[in-house]
Amino acid sequence: MALCLHLSPWLCKSQFFNSQIPPKKPYTLISIFCSKSEEIKDANSNKEKKKLSQQSSWEAKDSEGKDYLYRLGAEADNMNIAVGARAGVIDDLFTGNFLGKDSDIVFDYRQKVTRSFEYLQGDYYIAPIFMDKVVCHIVKNYMVNLLNIKVPLILGIWGGKGQGKTFQTELIFQAMGVEPVIMSAGELESERAGEPGKLIRERYRTASQVVQNQGKMSCLMINDIDAGLGRFGNTQMTVNNQIVVGTLMNISDNPTRVSIGQVWRESDVTNRIPIIFTGNDFSTLYAPLIRDGRMEKFYWQPTQEDIVSIVHRMYEKDGITKGEVVTVVKEFPNQALDFYGALRSRTYDRFILKWVDDFGGAENLGKRLLKQKKDGKLPEFVPPKQTVKALLESGYALIKEQNLINDTKLSKEYMKNIDD
Repeated sequence: MALCLHLSPWLCKSQFFNSQIPPKKPYTLISIFCSKSEEIKDANSNKEKKKLSQQSSWEAKDSEGKDYLYRLGAEADNMNIAVGARAGVIDDLFTGNFLGKDSDIVFDYRQKVTRSFEYLQGDYYIAPIFMDKVVCHIVKNYMVNLLNIKVPLILGIWGGKGQGKTFQTELIFQAMGVEPVIMSAGELESERAGEPGKLIRERYRTASQVVQNQGKMSCLMINDIDAGLGRFGNTQMTVNNQIVVGTLMNISDNPTRVSIGQVWRESDVTNRIPIIFTGNDFSTLYAPLIRDGRMEKFYWQPTQEDIVSIVHRMYEKDGITKGEVVTVVKEFPNQALDFYGALRSRTYDRFILKWVDDFGGAENLGKRLLKQKKDGKLPEFVPPKQTVKALLESGYALIKEQNLINDTKLSKEYMKNIDD
């Protein structure tokens, strides 16, 4: 009754008071209000929802029925640059045929991690067996759909120190026109758990973008992987080591489905990208990672003929004949290829010191060198004329330093309790 008295002044001015429906009971008035409110809600729901714009990409639906803002919020880094103009995510008006079906608006930024090898100028020797192995691995992975065989995604190139594993591989990349993404073992550890594994997935997807957007072959190369993932003595296995190994194993098993943290989409298919490892001892790696189904192993030990051919191509510009190269190689047997490169570099030392004296001495070198280098007025440097005698003298000096390090072992003097 109190409710009816409270509402009566308002009802006197309303259309309900003038209607022919007599307000017999309080609950009748309440039911009238509720039914009228429901009619208004039904009328509003039947109206078409007003869109922000007929050309707005913010309300575009992807293949899963999610709008663009929802999809953008689900990204790992929550940035528009991580999405780009991708078909199925942004509407066709903004994708357009001129951008392609899966354009990336920041690809020019991302491709800085690739290598193009413009600095490799000159004629270098590539060992035939080395080239056959790398070329076969890359080609097999790119034509895997045409082959009825199991193709390992990873090629592991291992062998002694300084034998030119990385350099030979880069020469092959240059010859084939491959634009790879190259990582080092130093990137496989971080103070943040999971970062190296995510970095590998990002670099793998970047190589895939090179194939898709530039039409060039690409691959992912990790140098000296045993230095980052190998177990030596009592070294600790970190969480990042485990995640990196797990990431590489997962990519090997599913090379076309690689996520960097986003919500999975059926349309997110990555190009198959071959992976190449270099290292010195793969026995220190996690055994399931290097099994035959995932990794094809290649032990690189250059023959005498390979060493002579590589060194001769290195000294050819200096006028050293192949016979003289054979003499130098025989004088220093059981040395790595980088040893013969160090010989040539050591012969420059005396001429560089003479150039410093002609330039005004070491006291004023820093200021004058930087200033005149900027102005392009550096004095001319005359390279030395290489001779077999000079190369042999440099080789004897390097051998003496090698033996001095192995024989002296000053750590024995500083740490008396160290074990042999």
